[in-house]
Amino acid sequence: MRSLSRTLDREDLRDAVALAAASALVGASFGALAATAQVPMALTMALSLLVFAGGAQFLAVAVVAAGGGAVAAVAAGLLLNARHVPFGLAVGGNIAERWPARLLGAHLMVDESVAFSQARGGGTRSRSAYWLCGALLFVAWNLGTVVGMLAGSAVPDPDAFGVDAAFPAALLALLLPSLRRADARRVGLLAAAAALMATPWLPAGLPVLVGLAGLFAARVPASRGSDA
Repeated sequence: MRSLSRTLDREDLRDAVALAAASALVGASFGALAATAQVPMALTMALSLLVFAGGAQFLAVAVVAAGGGAVAAVAAGLLLNARHVPFGLAVGGNIAERWPARLLGAHLMVDESVAFSQARGGGTRSRSAYWLCGALLFVAWNLGTVVGMLAGSAVPDPDAFGVDAAFPAALLALLLPSLRRADARRVGLLAAAAALMATPWLPAGLPVLVGLAGLFAARVPASRGSDA
């Protein structure tokens, strides 16, 4: 813990706590939706503890609520979480050096912890930021899930409060500083355009995978006079 405090500053801690607060809100939304869909509490908590992937959890509950079976729910979740493969390649060396710790760190690998770590470059600070953010998100998400399940019967439509927008807004705020770079802007714009065009045609959650096409813009040469 002492070494963690030496490599993180107050800004890191503040940003991680802000993301954790957003995670708790969205976790509460997930718990409430699962309760209103009559998903058993044990299954809901198992998803949050063992899967720990918000998009996949929402999608699995939606499949079950629509009458789909366990195989369909698992297949949908695996497809949505396919984005974790490039995530792992990007931050694998940043999580830990030895495999037991890497396996634990992989469980905390979500969009926000990856972005939080990558935004801090590399080295010890980046690794400490990953573990701090991942651990806070895990605790906040699961606590939020419990609160949401308990409140689900009293709130028939959690999305009416807009808590589903808290996580995307927090992630966007985290990524804004990186958009000063021209290559980051090209990747972001292409990814957003691809995801928006795919939204009317694909089920919820899948357009984000199409957004990975934005990575092709990283190899486009910068125009003369623009920042590299």
